[in-house]
Parts: sequence; C-alpha cells; structure tokens
Amino acid sequence: MAYQKLQAGRAAVVTKSDTVNIPDPAGGVNNGCVLYVGTAGTGGILRVLTVGGDDVTFQNVANGTFIPVQVLRVFSSTTTASNIIALW
Repeated sequence: MAYQKLQAGRAAVVTKSDTVNIPDPAGGVNNGCVLYVGTAGTGGILRVLTVGGDDVTFQNVANGTFIPVQVLRVFSSTTTASNIIALW
C-alpha cells in the first residue's frame, strides 16, 4: 500500500525528460517521489507521469510548491517549471 511520507530522507535535482524516469539516487528503481518546484516559470505548468501511469498536467503551480503525488517522470515538453527537486 502506498503512503505519503512526512519527511524526505533523500533528494536529487530533476532532469526533465519525455522518455526517461527520474533515477533513484541509491541506484535502485524509483518507486515514486514527491516534488518540490523552486521556480514556476510561465504559467506554472508541471507535467508528470505518476506511479499509477497517469500523465497529469498541473497548472498555476507557484514558486516554492510541494507536489504531494508519487511521481516517476517530469516531462520536458510543456513543463515550464524549473529548479525541481525529487524527494524520497
């Protein structure tokens, strides 16, 4: 069963990609991470692939926002947000 952690034990800078998932910092398989968005960019658009396989676009994401969704990938196409950190 999936659950939301309250504190992260690991963190890594996200490289946006339309084809590659966010790698696990320990070298294993990324089973999902939550995101911190440092800079919203134009429109605050963040497009992600969730662990459930959903392709979701968040709009109007503000600077300094946490996204409490288990994410595998941040798409480079259509995402205007930057300075994104993955948290496990």
